[in-house]
Amino acid sequence: MVTIIRNVKTYTPDYIGEKDILIFNDKIAAVEDSIEIKLPENIEIKEIDGSGKVLVPGFIDCHVHIMGGGGEGGFATRTPEGTLTTFTTAGVTTVVGTVGTDGIGRDINALLAKARGLEEEGISTYVYTGAYRIPLPTLTGDVMKDIMSVDKIIGVGEVALSDHRSSQPTFEEFIRLASEARVGGMLSGKAGIVNIHMGDGKSNLDYLNRAVDETEIPISQFLPTHMGRNPELFEEGIQYMKRGGYCDFSGAEDPDLWEREYGEVRYSKAVKRLIQEGIDLNNFTFTSDGQGSFPMFNEKGEYLGIGVGTSACLIEGIKECVFREDIPLEIAIKGLTSNPARILKMKSKGKIEVDYDADLNLLDEETLDIHTVIAKGKVMVEKGEPVVFGFFEKKN
Repeated sequence: MVTIIRNVKTYTPDYIGEKDILIFNDKIAAVEDSIEIKLPENIEIKEIDGSGKVLVPGFIDCHVHIMGGGGEGGFATRTPEGTLTTFTTAGVTTVVGTVGTDGIGRDINALLAKARGLEEEGISTYVYTGAYRIPLPTLTGDVMKDIMSVDKIIGVGEVALSDHRSSQPTFEEFIRLASEARVGGMLSGKAGIVNIHMGDGKSNLDYLNRAVDETEIPISQFLPTHMGRNPELFEEGIQYMKRGGYCDFSGAEDPDLWEREYGEVRYSKAVKRLIQEGIDLNNFTFTSDGQGSFPMFNEKGEYLGIGVGTSACLIEGIKECVFREDIPLEIAIKGLTSNPARILKMKSKGKIEVDYDADLNLLDEETLDIHTVIAKGKVMVEKGEPVVFGFFEKKN
């Protein structure tokens, strides 16, 4: 399959001007000012007019409950699985699946099966082994063995800290887990990252700062998520990033509600602050917590209600950065492209470069609405509508 995208303003994520992009099968074959090729007549060339569009790498959503999550309000509140078009219509071409609160009703074997199903349907997938609690539920019974033996397992998570739903692990238990993940990653050439669910408890980043101060484990081994959950946690995150740490910020379907009612720091404001503080802009990521539950509790930890995450919040967060906070597009999209690819050691992902995977999003230049989504060289979305569907999805 040969595809050429012509005359499109291209962000690699850095802006490199108006280019032609040649796609051969599932790879980017050329990025040039102008591309002319001659092929035998029996080989069809698909041409896409990029005029009035911007081209960015396909989004990497590196914290997704692909098989559903939650259940904090009882069995009926278990959130649903994500479908192929849930992700592609949001511009997501790569997902990292995770288990959350419920590591019993949903296990790593089921997570892997769901990831492999989505891969067969057309997008790229990875997973974390484990869940909220320590000791982690694993596939093989051993964290290092999971990372070293299973191709899709790239680290552990999401491990809950500073949250009334966590297993309240000791610091020693947490560090032992981090060391096992690190060595497993080193031996297999993977990130071995520890993805950490940060709750709104008072301990905040205590364990992570202690890990940096008291052990030999590098700060790059940890990726705490939900770092905009409240102003206090966010401020600690700023200081943590000044030490060289990574931070992940979660999107929300209704950021106004979460900002107003719970004090959450929305993605656009978080990125603006990182710029103002002079923090390394390669060290943040942006995720949806898609299909995860958004439970609400009172000060006593009593359940009040629940919502569900969606990857659709990602493009809205990018729009807010550009149109609300006047942040350059090339910075806003780093959290969904080159940054997660580098932090999680996803080779050939996150950039528009020759020999990289042909995971691409065409956005309307004026509105940044998603127009075309290409995953592994195949057009999945055209004119904002899905053209490839999951196995059980209804085709309109």
